[in-house]
Amino acid sequence: MQGKSLLNYQLYIHPKDIIDLKKDIWNDEPVPGMLTVNKKKYDIDVVYRGSHIRKFQKKSYFISFYKPKSYCGSKEIHLNAEYKDPSLIRNKLSLDFFSEIGVLAPQSRHIFLELNGRKEGVYLELESVDEKFLSKRNLPNGPIFYAVDGDANFSLLSDLDKETKKSLELGYERKLGEEQDDFYLHEMIFKINTLLNLEFEKEIIYYMDVGKYLRWLTGVVLTQNYDGFVHNYALYRNGDTGLFEIIPWDYDATWGRDVNGKEMDAEYVRIEGFNTLTARLLNIDSFRKMYKNILLQTLDNQFSVDFIKPRVENLFSLIQPGVEKDPYKKESLEKMQKEPELIYRFIQSRREHIQENLYKLD
Repeated sequence: MQGKSLLNYQLYIHPKDIIDLKKDIWNDEPVPGMLTVNKKKYDIDVVYRGSHIRKFQKKSYFISFYKPKSYCGSKEIHLNAEYKDPSLIRNKLSLDFFSEIGVLAPQSRHIFLELNGRKEGVYLELESVDEKFLSKRNLPNGPIFYAVDGDANFSLLSDLDKETKKSLELGYERKLGEEQDDFYLHEMIFKINTLLNLEFEKEIIYYMDVGKYLRWLTGVVLTQNYDGFVHNYALYRNGDTGLFEIIPWDYDATWGRDVNGKEMDAEYVRIEGFNTLTARLLNIDSFRKMYKNILLQTLDNQFSVDFIKPRVENLFSLIQPGVEKDPYKKESLEKMQKEPELIYRFIQSRREHIQENLYKLD
């Protein structure tokens, strides 16, 4: 999805609508706008996106298209400021990594944004996980649920207050599908928490694509996204197989930095990961062995400095001219240029930590 140079996005929002947006950054009611890309104009709705990131000086945006109704095959896109990531590439590097290890993941590309003629800087355009996401991949229709907070922990207990959940859909927002599709999500969560081990091993394969889940778990553990186990994902129920698949989302707090952009120790996230479903799967010998094999394959192939380095270099080469014009980032260009070495050190340290702890999966 990424070209050889940054596309220029010219966003226009009426000044009075910008005042309305800034008046209440938590308001999810969109305002009208216009987006121009390669001299083609799109009538859009636009609103700030994210949770804590709305407080940042450099805003992130959610855009939906209504005339024409799509752009590059998408009816919605997300423009992420990647404000706390000094490299600006961790999110894309992670999502591409997931795709390369066989996990469904949104496409992304860096762009340069202007708002009402003012330079806003380098952004990451993220594909929305919706019916267009499925059709682009020739996947059958099926419901999609976004994990919107820590209650998306596959547990009967709330991750937020440790009390019994009043509803099994807590933590989720249905993006695609009908109300009756909630039943499949409820049933899976109930089974995860109530089946005995022998029953669980036999029955979970009728609810979750276990192999794909373990590939996702490998990606979360290796990139070390601490929030990724109870947040930062979507669930898609394949209309043909009836199985849930898991899709990563918002992976800027990875590759050696946390959600605040601070360096994170490469031993912070344990090899067994977190959340109730992961714990139950890894308590089954056959699934634990499958996970270990996927980890070993990934360490041998994709999770190495040799594999990641050219991808990092290509992304840095692409975005550097834009960063030099980014009013929020140009002063930290020197810091940004040190990020590749930090990422490489993290990979090496993380590899060593994982290899030292593989025995826990025996």
